[in-house]
Amino acid sequence: MSQIETHELSQDLSGQHAAMTLEEFLEYDVEGYEYVKGELIKLSPASRRHGRISINIIRYLDPQIYDNNLGELYTAETSFKVGERVLKPDVAFIAYERLIGDEDKGLPIPPDLAIEVVSPSDTKSQVELKALAYLDAGTRCVWVVEPVSRTVTVYKSETDIKTLTRDDTLTGDDVVPGFSCPVELLFE
Repeated sequence: MSQIETHELSQDLSGQHAAMTLEEFLEYDVEGYEYVKGELIKLSPASRRHGRISINIIRYLDPQIYDNNLGELYTAETSFKVGERVLKPDVAFIAYERLIGDEDKGLPIPPDLAIEVVSPSDTKSQVELKALAYLDAGTRCVWVVEPVSRTVTVYKSETDIKTLTRDDTLTGDDVVPGFSCPVELLFE
């Protein structure tokens, strides 16, 4: 993006929402925003706890994915086309056989696994709607990690939703075969 385009875009982003097409958002991959229903939605900055939990998820998930050549993990800066939205999950996984598109742009497909760490500013309904949007777009599994209650809610469909406590073990099922981790380790 040129300096002129960046300047024009930053002027447009001075308000909370700015008009942009889904294709434009994927092209420019606007940092710090998601694209929902034709509007740019500013993401809340991550807290220390949020960042630590995201790193813990990567710490335990990455060896299983890397050692078994399953696919790629992505962090919160990476955009994914999720139906008519562009979302940036805190952590995401895509199997190698599904990887497409230009590596210098956001991914034009939803992840196989989307992981959202709940922020203090998130409402329960916002998080549930986002999880269902992932599933509707083809994401195979969504983990919603709740730092306050130290739980992980696993969404596999609108009717297959399970909440795990710190005494349970989180598994990758058929999305990340062989992965398992005690829930409590994610909150260390």
